[in-house]
Amino acid sequence: MMSHVTSFPPEVIRDLKTYVYRLIDPRNGETFYIGKGKGNRVFAHASGLKLDQDRDEVSDKIKRILDIQVSGFEVAHVIHRHGMDDATAIEVEAALIDAYPGLTNLVSGHGSGDYGPMHVNQIVEHYQAEVAVLCHKALLLSVNQTALETSLYEAARFAWKIDVAKAERAEVVLAVCQGMIRGAFIADRWLAATAANFPGHPDSPGRFGFVGDEAPQEIRVLYVGKRVPDVFRKRGAANPVRYTW
Repeated sequence: MMSHVTSFPPEVIRDLKTYVYRLIDPRNGETFYIGKGKGNRVFAHASGLKLDQDRDEVSDKIKRILDIQVSGFEVAHVIHRHGMDDATAIEVEAALIDAYPGLTNLVSGHGSGDYGPMHVNQIVEHYQAEVAVLCHKALLLSVNQTALETSLYEAARFAWKIDVAKAERAEVVLAVCQGMIRGAFIADRWLAATAANFPGHPDSPGRFGFVGDEAPQEIRVLYVGKRVPDVFRKRGAANPVRYTW
């Protein structure tokens, strides 16, 4: 019987190439993280040794790992697909992130905002929509699908990792969902994303939000309901913030 494997032998790493993996809570069988990597990344992540760079954002995943360990278990993991190049692995990772709700991943899969799950009606609407002609310095912010059912303004204005000096140059802020422009706003001020500045929201260190209003009708009619030009929809792009100038 093969002993418990804690690392890949060098010859296995060579054949694995880039792989996509799932971290699983052994207490309930729930997948809580999707990742891609090479070498022994999956083991480092499962043990909690692979910490994210931004300390304010590691909490959900690391807390889950530590909670599993404190309970006397080890994080389970599955190599979901291997032998891939990086580009293919990005697509597989994104599809899996879309397929598993409630993950501790900090961001959606690469390209999910534009190419992620859609109803067939949305796909037809998307590709038949008129392409927007950007007449202003526009800041494009990708918002979640759920924002369309609640407050688009709240989803658009909070909270982003952004270059404030550059954001302040934007003439209009466009809320984008799956490649479609759903809202247009004028930002009056950009502020640190704190509960004091944005009542009802939690502190989000290192992030910013804006205070403003819906754009005038003459601006909204130019953009809302139209498709983002392909030049600003680079496939595989993970950053939800895009500048058009």
